[in-house]
Amino acid sequence: MSGLLIVLIVVVVLAVLLIGIYNRLVALRQNCNQAFADVDVQLKQRHDLIPNLVETVKGYAAHESGTLEAVIQARNSAVSAERTGIPKRWARPKAFSAKRSAA
Repeated sequence: MSGLLIVLIVVVVLAVLLIGIYNRLVALRQNCNQAFADVDVQLKQRHDLIPNLVETVKGYAAHESGTLEAVIQARNSAVSAERTGIPKRWARPKAFSAKRSAA
């Protein structure tokens, strides 16, 4: 009778251990699947942000293009003013008027 009781206890302990191991493996598999799902979500969010970033860069490039055109036009007008005989001090009227009013 005591031998049967010992075998029964060993079988119950082994069953509990096997159930615990199985539950732990299922939990690890779920954690792994959740980690991959989190990575997929992050990648999708980044992918969704790319069109916004492209539009922002296009807008900034248009602004920079306009600024560059204005600077080039101002430089060309200053150079052409010097070539046509206008003195340098008159090519910059603000600086000229500041010096003139100080005198």
